[in-house]
Amino acid sequence: MTAKPLNILVLCTGNSCRSILAEALLNHLGGGRLKAFSAGSHPVGRINENALATLARHGLPTEGYQSQSWDEFEDENIDVLITVCDSAAGKACPLYLGKTAVQGHWGLPDPAHVTGSPEAIVAAFETTYAALEQRIRKLLELLFETMSGPELAAALNRIGEETPGGSKEMRSS
Repeated sequence: MTAKPLNILVLCTGNSCRSILAEALLNHLGGGRLKAFSAGSHPVGRINENALATLARHGLPTEGYQSQSWDEFEDENIDVLITVCDSAAGKACPLYLGKTAVQGHWGLPDPAHVTGSPEAIVAAFETTYAALEQRIRKLLELLFETMSGPELAAALNRIGEETPGGSKEMRSS
């Protein structure tokens, strides 16, 4: 018998870039141990075309994602909540999300705000993708199925602090 996958909700403000990349990577790399969703506090209502292009470059599915509100998950059984942008981490989450015992923060600069040449924009999205992939691989090294909630929350935050979160070049001026 296989264990029930860990349901992870990845939160960001707009739910168009970082949270979508994280959802795709968690589901792809999770090997059945994870089931990921993404949402935003103020979703923009569309997926950033550069996020989809990044997924395509890495051979991940580009369909089935939606920019949606965190309110959509009120009736879902969420085991873990991960914020990927500072503004989502600082916001008061809806009451039902406060019941999610395991919460972690993996802050990353928003590649959607990078301007410049097409190459610079691609590089920003690739940097975000690489940081998320590294963090997810670290998560998958954990025996999270046997960890307590506080242990897993501490490990998630450690992963977010110890792994690269984007370069200074990626941050928009």
